[in-house]
Amino acid sequence: MEKYFFSKNYKETKGAGNKAKTDIEEILLNNGYKNIGIRSDFKGSIIGFFATLLSLIKACVSMKPNNILIIQYPLKKYYTFLCRFAHLRNCEVITIIHDLGSFRRKRLTVELEVALLNQSDYIIAHNDTMKSWLQEKGVKSKLYSLGIFDYLSKSKPQSNENNDHIRLLYAGTLNLRKNPFLKEMGPIVKSYKLNLYGSDYVVQEEYRNNINYKGFVASDKLISTAEGDFGLVWDGDSILSCSGELGEYLKFNNPHKTSLYIRCHLPIIIWSDAALASFVKEHKIGFCIDSLEQIDDLLSGLSKEEYNEIRNNVIKISDKLSSGYFILTALNSILCQKEN
Repeated sequence: MEKYFFSKNYKETKGAGNKAKTDIEEILLNNGYKNIGIRSDFKGSIIGFFATLLSLIKACVSMKPNNILIIQYPLKKYYTFLCRFAHLRNCEVITIIHDLGSFRRKRLTVELEVALLNQSDYIIAHNDTMKSWLQEKGVKSKLYSLGIFDYLSKSKPQSNENNDHIRLLYAGTLNLRKNPFLKEMGPIVKSYKLNLYGSDYVVQEEYRNNINYKGFVASDKLISTAEGDFGLVWDGDSILSCSGELGEYLKFNNPHKTSLYIRCHLPIIIWSDAALASFVKEHKIGFCIDSLEQIDDLLSGLSKEEYNEIRNNVIKISDKLSSGYFILTALNSILCQKEN
C-alpha cells in the first residue's frame, strides 16, 4: 500500500496556516509518503490557480488504486473533487483539519462543512474538543485528535539567563480591532515585562517601561532571538476572558503560535477554557488562567526552581514538535486500525 499526500501552490509559506501545512508535507516526505501533487509558491493569483490545477491533474494521473490519500483541509473547491476521485480509485482519504470555515470565518454553514468532511474516511481534528464538536454536528467519518501542531525549524533557542524581571512574550495579531484586549494591558502589567511581536502597534507613552514593541520577526529568527520567559496564548476582546470571535475559537482550535512558543523553549500561559489548556496541564508546560489580571500574582510568586522544572518539560515537547511526533502518531493510529 502506498501513502500519498496532495501538495499545491502556496502563495505565502511563512504565515501560521501555510507553515503548518508545509511542515506536515515535509514530515510526510521524510517518512515514506509520496507527494502526488506539485508544491509551488507563485504569488500571483492567476499563475497560482494554474499551478494548483496542474498539481491536481498530476495527482489524478499518479494515483494508483487501493492506496491512501492525505488531504490538508480546507482545500476550497478542490476538496470534493479529490475525495471523489480517490474513492473512484478505491483509495481511502485521510483529512487533516487546519481551519473550520463554518466556525471562525463563517464562510460555510455548519451543515455544508459537515457534508464536505463526511466525504473523508478519516479525519484528524486539532484536539478532543474539536473532535467532539464535529461528532455532535454530524460528522460520520472516523475521528482522531492531533494534540498539537508539530513545528519544524533549524533555528536553535537561546539559553535563558534572564535574572531581571520576568518577560511575557506575545506574538501574533496586534491589530486592536481584532484583539482589543491589548489596549487594556497597560495598567495590569506590573511585576513583569510584556514584549509584543507583530506588525503595526504603538505602545502608549505611560506604559513604555513595562510594554515593549519588538516589531515583526520571522518565526525562524524569533526562535533563536526571542526575548521572553513565557509565551502568552490569548485572543479576543477582553483581559477578563477570551471573548469575541477570535477568543471563542480558542475553545476549539490549536493556535500555531503555541507550537512556536514551545520551539522557543517558552513555558505557556493560556486561557483556562482554551482547547489546548488540557495539553498544557497534562504535560506541565505552563499555567492556565481565567483572566490576564492573574498573571501579575502568578509570576511574582514563581520560584526559579519551579520555572526551570516547567521549562525542562517544554524542551521535551519541543523535541517532539521538531520531529513530527504528533502528526505521525495520529497517522500511525489510523494505519494500525486499518491493519487490524
